[in-house]
Amino acid sequence: MFVDYTKITVKAGKGGDGAVSFHREKYIAAGGPDGGDGGRGGNVYFAASKSLNTLADFRYHKKFAAGDGENGKNKNMTGKSGDDIIVKVPYGTLVRDAATGALIKDVCSEEKTLIAKGGKGGWGNARFSNAVRQIPRFSKLGTSGEEFEVILELKLIADVGLLGFPNAGKSTLLSVVSAARPKIADYPFTTVTPQLGVVRVGDEESFVMADIPGIIEGASEGAGLGHRFLRHIERCRLLLHLIDVSDETRSVKDDLEVINGELSAFSDKLAGKPQVIVATKKEICSEERIEEAARVAAELGAPFYAISAVTGEGVKEMTEGVWKVLESIPATEEFEPEKAPEKKEESGPKFTVRKENGVYYVEGGWIERILATTDTDDYESLMNLQKLLKREGVFDELERAGVKEKDTVDLCGFEFEFIF
Repeated sequence: MFVDYTKITVKAGKGGDGAVSFHREKYIAAGGPDGGDGGRGGNVYFAASKSLNTLADFRYHKKFAAGDGENGKNKNMTGKSGDDIIVKVPYGTLVRDAATGALIKDVCSEEKTLIAKGGKGGWGNARFSNAVRQIPRFSKLGTSGEEFEVILELKLIADVGLLGFPNAGKSTLLSVVSAARPKIADYPFTTVTPQLGVVRVGDEESFVMADIPGIIEGASEGAGLGHRFLRHIERCRLLLHLIDVSDETRSVKDDLEVINGELSAFSDKLAGKPQVIVATKKEICSEERIEEAARVAAELGAPFYAISAVTGEGVKEMTEGVWKVLESIPATEEFEPEKAPEKKEESGPKFTVRKENGVYYVEGGWIERILATTDTDDYESLMNLQKLLKREGVFDELERAGVKEKDTVDLCGFEFEFIF
């Protein structure tokens, strides 16, 4: 089954907690603190794989989690870092942030790209030893790794995209010029998934051609097979527009305008791609129809070829002509990531204090970061937290706000009674 759009969750590993330990060894007195740091959490990477051409593997496997870092140990030993994971996707997969829709990465290489970063390991108590505090009995907790949903959107990487109404001969042409074997029949929408084929022009020259499922009027709004496959020709450097000239009930010019109109409705970038007009089924059409198609192509300023995929007439000349056009077009571009707005440096205080329903709320990013690494169930850790809050002026600000003895203070969700 061809799947080109799905949503998954990525979760980087949590950093390990720092250790509380003291050096104990025979004949060594007062060895001091030797608790090691926690290991970092594992990262989540994405990389392209040539063996994949669809996102079908992600239909049921929806969550990808890296390993957590190990806790620190005695003798100043740092915990082992969590195992990284590499999520393999097809070439040309766009990774977007599901919450904002921003493009994180266009995966077009087997080189791994960091998507979710693991948490930092917490500090062991050896880190907190100094001339004043010689026996710290607390450590820091490891921070959580990044976790969020991403949308995977596949946009096939091909040099040439085949356009045209259903039964224009796209699948037949692809099967003739490459080793691809798409399903071929005499009814509309024979091709229901994009097909890729490598077209050999010479001993060393070749290009990739994509057969896109039939596009009809209204496709950009969901008609027929809809617009879901239009995304697959966004990367194509050149569009090969096939016109069935054997059907004399259809206007060559009208058919071209309908398809091009759908491209414009989908995106201006897609409509601006260079095209080559190809009249198909030459073996069963009149010379007048071919001349009509040639006139229309000339009006558009596009190269023109008339071919018969059945007999092979004109096919070699067309592929060689397409190659020459491709040589003058830049290589397939990679979509640039959309950077998230940069966070402005805090010019004011690191926290705010407000009173609501008798409770004093202390909020701020700095407070959240400190709490995330503090073990609130440990007395020594709470004493260290208290010193930090006092040093940064939190208590002074609470007193200015009118806090009284035994009033409730909410510190970013952590509640306690205020005591002078």
